[in-house]
Amino acid sequence: MQIIDNIPEFRREPIVVLLLGFITCGLYLIYWNLQAAKVFNAVAGREILSSVVAVFAGCIWPVNMYFFFVVGRDGLPALDERIGTPPRDQSILLMLLGFFFPMVAAMIVQSEINKLYR
Repeated sequence: MQIIDNIPEFRREPIVVLLLGFITCGLYLIYWNLQAAKVFNAVAGREILSSVVAVFAGCIWPVNMYFFFVVGRDGLPALDERIGTPPRDQSILLMLLGFFFPMVAAMIVQSEINKLYR
């Protein structure tokens, strides 16, 4: 794993995240949540999401909604500032997608994470 400015590299194609989420019946999302939490914590320079929340988000629906809400509220704006785009709040969208279609929410967040490595 390559580290750029203390940010671990977690580059995946968003469609791969979606497909692996479906193929593994969501088990891949536990691993994905852990890696995404590491990236967002490093980008923000503080702990936004603990690894405990990331693991339980893959198993418990309300925690999953909370995970994506925090990613949309704190993680993505920090990432936007890092890459030089205006920060935006996508917390409600990601929370709802995290409840109904968690693989799609993960795919959207992964596409945003990939912007770090361009």
